[in-house]
Amino acid sequence: MQKTLAKQRWLRLIPIVFITYSLAYLDRANYGFGAAAGMAQDLQITPAISSLLGSLFFLGYFFFQIPGAHYAENKSAKKLVFWSLILWGGLATATGLVSNVGWLFVIRFTLGVVESAVMPAMLVFLSHWFTKAERSRANTFLILGNPATVLWMSILSGYLLEAYGWRWMFIIEGLPAVIWAFIWWKIVNDEPKDAKWLSEREKALLHEELEKEQQGLKPVKNYAEAFKSKAVILLCAQYALWSVGVYGFVMWLPSILNAAPNMDIIKTGWLSAVPYILSIVLMLTVSHFSDKLQNRKAFVWPFLLIGALAFYGSYLVGTSNFWLSFVLLVIAGGAMYAPYGPFFAIIPEILPRNVAGGAMALINSMGALGSFAGSYVVGYLNGATGGFEASYIFMAGSLFLSAILTIWAVNAAKKQSDAKNVKAIA
Repeated sequence: MQKTLAKQRWLRLIPIVFITYSLAYLDRANYGFGAAAGMAQDLQITPAISSLLGSLFFLGYFFFQIPGAHYAENKSAKKLVFWSLILWGGLATATGLVSNVGWLFVIRFTLGVVESAVMPAMLVFLSHWFTKAERSRANTFLILGNPATVLWMSILSGYLLEAYGWRWMFIIEGLPAVIWAFIWWKIVNDEPKDAKWLSEREKALLHEELEKEQQGLKPVKNYAEAFKSKAVILLCAQYALWSVGVYGFVMWLPSILNAAPNMDIIKTGWLSAVPYILSIVLMLTVSHFSDKLQNRKAFVWPFLLIGALAFYGSYLVGTSNFWLSFVLLVIAGGAMYAPYGPFFAIIPEILPRNVAGGAMALINSMGALGSFAGSYVVGYLNGATGGFEASYIFMAGSLFLSAILTIWAVNAAKKQSDAKNVKAIA
């Protein structure tokens, strides 16, 4: 019965979750291609303003994370994601219609605000449907929408830009989110108890397993108490630094590659896709073994350290060998994405349901600030120095510190859990 139940949930929900987050990521990441393919010239955007525009999304993304998670936990993740899909699809399409930088500032910031609730809402949604032994893999299939989207978006955007220009690229790539909103609404249920495709026995088995997990967690009264936890504070700092590397890489990789000799936008699109092939393979492999061994820390910090070393290697190579530098960037990209599933499985395992969603939202919002810093500072360094070596050092340092903080944070969580168990026995 348990095997049948697991199969139904994976086949029914995971493709929907994957596609939904893929569309969200499409409409935030294609700015890098637009900037590399004529938008800056047409709208007279300087390198400094381009860096700010690329990062402004994440400043908007910082807001409404915690309210979004609270609404998803206490009201409806289904409804929140439905309206977000419609709004972000419309805003992404509107990007292709702008005629001045002022409106572009408004759209990029608002797009971040609209999408800010989606990630925590989806993590809350998955925590209602998948158990501790499954959660790393479920989270991975959600976040897999990130590198998988950049993979096909990099190729598709290259061809759309070549054929129609940057305006039509934004318009065409924004419409699917609006259409998908209605498919999401038709198929998804917030809770297993509302699913007509599960038998009453299957609903009871899943409910029993999820409630059993909650009984093993120390009660936490409210968000304020949860947010003061040492583990949560450290994970906020860790994720902010991690996101510096990830989004500095995502936003500016097309521009880095496009600056190489004999490079055109089609080649840039294909080469930009390569790191995300490695990312997908590593994410699936890492989440599988993290769930199998029920170990999170060992599948997070080593990959962040590898990413840091790869960026540092790219710095040492510089412009002397394009292909070696490119291989190192591929390794950095793959390593940065690999640990997402295990990372977002940590919080639901150390905090009860009433505050876990808010804690994940807080961590994600700190990640948004790191993303803002990464995308802005990397773009600024590239423009100010006329090269990419300084930004490689910046991203390497951020990932190295993130790896150290991962070890510290998970050890703090373990000590907190052990102290609770000793107290309970006493």
